[in-house]
Amino acid sequence: MRNISDKDQKIKDTVMSGKRISAEDAVRLFDFPLSELAVMADVRKRKVSGDLVFFNRNIHIEPTNLCVNHCLFCSYRARKGDAHAWEYSHDEMESLAKKGIRNGVTEIHVVGGVHPDWDINYYAEILRRIRKLSKKVHIKAFTAEEIVQMSKNAGLSVENGLEQLIRAGLNSIPGGGAEIFDPTIRKKICPDKIDAETWLSVHEAVHTSGLSSNCTMLYGHMETLENRVSHMLALRDLQDKTGGFNAFIPLKFKAGNNKMSHLGETPVSDDMRTYAVSRIFLDNIPHLKAYWPMIGKDNASVSLGFGVDDLDGTIDDSTKIYSLAGADEQNPGMRIAEIQQIARVAGLRAVERNSVYREI
Repeated sequence: MRNISDKDQKIKDTVMSGKRISAEDAVRLFDFPLSELAVMADVRKRKVSGDLVFFNRNIHIEPTNLCVNHCLFCSYRARKGDAHAWEYSHDEMESLAKKGIRNGVTEIHVVGGVHPDWDINYYAEILRRIRKLSKKVHIKAFTAEEIVQMSKNAGLSVENGLEQLIRAGLNSIPGGGAEIFDPTIRKKICPDKIDAETWLSVHEAVHTSGLSSNCTMLYGHMETLENRVSHMLALRDLQDKTGGFNAFIPLKFKAGNNKMSHLGETPVSDDMRTYAVSRIFLDNIPHLKAYWPMIGKDNASVSLGFGVDDLDGTIDDSTKIYSLAGADEQNPGMRIAEIQQIARVAGLRAVERNSVYREI
């Protein structure tokens, strides 16, 4: 690791003064000493959220793991007839939602495989049933990838499909499916997925409709640092235009049980660099989330020193996506007392939020 040069000192001064840095500066930041990055990211974080760490009470409903895509990094996908495949019925999903609402969740997160046959009408019925159970619970559902496919299956435009989902009870969408925007790498690791321009256009349509969303980036595989920063720049540009992103979630490639396992996994130090640079570079996206089922509770705790201000939620063992990829958290669930303790150890205060970051 090199010492801080005059050029790097200028970058640091820019960061500490709260000004925007360039993509070139962000690439250089990855080579800064970790201790310097931690200080800069923490300064940026505290300007947004002070000493707070946010969390919510949530569950995931994963309707199916059948998927039309063939992503090399995926440990989740199944084909019809596979022993590990599932397709939840509307009744089964309603039962899961009912249990969560009875236990006090404020958000139900609905994401799964991109089913070859289900269309807008099928998914809208899921939303209607959840909304009938509760007028208050926030429904965050369906990635841009899923919305494109279900609209196509119904013969609708994305805009018309979104209208139907919103009428059925949709409140926001998650940020999955972004992966990495570089077209060459995207073609290699997720050749069937919508391209970056389509992903961005779906989120722009969501924001234009008055709803918010999150955004993600899959890192730690074939991409370069320049690819990471270029991906974040596209998100920053859209946020300048719409202001609709609530949080950015860096998602670490997990090497278990998939066709990219030979690549191994990036070290924790790179995870922390990625969090820190994200916090500094994405100056217009207010929140930075460490998705603890992916990175693990211990590393999520460390990330609070690198600009992270959100630990997602309680989850209650309701997601399999990262468990199947070899994550440490095989039965992901976190008690509120655990979240509060993680924040305390970091010298911060855990605060329960709703899905658009208003304190409860």
